[in-house]
Amino acid sequence: MGIYELLEDTENENVEFKSSLELNAIMKVISAFSNKKGGTILVGVSNTRDIVGIDIGKNTVEKLASDIRRETDPQVFPYINDLDVDEKKVIEIEVSESKSKPVFYRDKAYIRVGRSNQKLSSNEIRNLITNESIVTSWDEQILEDASFEDIDEKKLFNFLKILRVTRNLNLDPNTLIEEALNRLNLTKNGKLTNAAILSFWFKSSEIFLQAETQCARFKGVTTNEFEDMHNFEGNIIDQRNDALRFAEKYIKRSAKIVGTERLEIFDYPIEAIREALTNALCHRDYRISSNVQLRIFDDRIEIWGCGPLPQPLKIEDLKVEHESIRRNPLIAECFFKMGFIEKWGTGTQRIIESCIEEGLPEPLFEIKSGSLVVTIRKYKFTTLAKNNISERQQKAVDYLLVHEKITNNEYRQLNPEIKRDTATNDLKDLVNKEIILVKGKGRYTYYILS
Repeated sequence: MGIYELLEDTENENVEFKSSLELNAIMKVISAFSNKKGGTILVGVSNTRDIVGIDIGKNTVEKLASDIRRETDPQVFPYINDLDVDEKKVIEIEVSESKSKPVFYRDKAYIRVGRSNQKLSSNEIRNLITNESIVTSWDEQILEDASFEDIDEKKLFNFLKILRVTRNLNLDPNTLIEEALNRLNLTKNGKLTNAAILSFWFKSSEIFLQAETQCARFKGVTTNEFEDMHNFEGNIIDQRNDALRFAEKYIKRSAKIVGTERLEIFDYPIEAIREALTNALCHRDYRISSNVQLRIFDDRIEIWGCGPLPQPLKIEDLKVEHESIRRNPLIAECFFKMGFIEKWGTGTQRIIESCIEEGLPEPLFEIKSGSLVVTIRKYKFTTLAKNNISERQQKAVDYLLVHEKITNNEYRQLNPEIKRDTATNDLKDLVNKEIILVKGKGRYTYYILS
């Protein structure tokens, strides 16, 4: 588009006018255009499209190009031209949309919104990274310097053995490493992909610092004091198994006899923890520097580090049937072949169902610091306790699992056949059995699950 055509229109999403060569203002626009669809900056033109012109010295254009390269990260190389317009000098800067977003200027990133240049928040930056249109996903990209000699041959051998059982894959475990990885689609142009490194490298965190799983048992319900902590740095398949063993170590368990069998009962359903850990390692955004974290408290377990949800998924979608959107298709395929995941987008529903079946409240799915956090909450109401309460009391527990608190009046509404004294005795019995806790006093008394 010629300069006169640009001048015929007002400043818009793709055009900006600057009356002077003020570098700070120009750099913000360059960042904003680079992070959107590109655009043109005309320096020497006022907001009212008047040609005011600027003084251009011998090396003005060269210095401007050098300043732009130095001040942008990743570097931007715009087309810069000095023009004579109505006997005045105007500089035209054409900026293309960047293929490596976000583009920063002095540690800040901007984006074009209408006629304004808005600074991106940390969450918006993460979303921009996650939703950036690229030809291949991150796990499909190759690492030039990676060598097949650094692949853990034993782990790959065991993986192939498992595939023959779980997915009936006819691939000889003794197949040469390069051939096996090629048939598993984990190589590209004869080189290792990021997925191959994460899945079968001896210690993938040596290549990708963010590729480790941090596990901690905290004292109490805050992160103030550690009871135990361990960082797992092997490949992500081993990290999943190691983290799960760490969780099992710190989950209290009881036992009951069913028929002639002794069954162990955990505070939390192992299935829910396994699913949440698997999802975090399989579907996380490995371009973000944070690690997967398993945090165990007295009253809950939290799994952090997946990164933001891939578009167009929203938090509420995780609670219902939804499409399976795989951020890392090669890693997901490995996990599928191992039997860790299915391809139906049902993982989060299984987390919810396993918690409800064990008498726990519905787990929380939240975005914190730009990352999905799954919280599995613990109450003392367990499958064992279900057998020791009445039908009326069961109604109260079911009510609490949804509404979190209950009053004497609400208990009587659930059981209209009883009077206040009976309701009080029922609730006291639940308190004595440590299934619920009493809060407040007098007419403000209410009860919560313990």
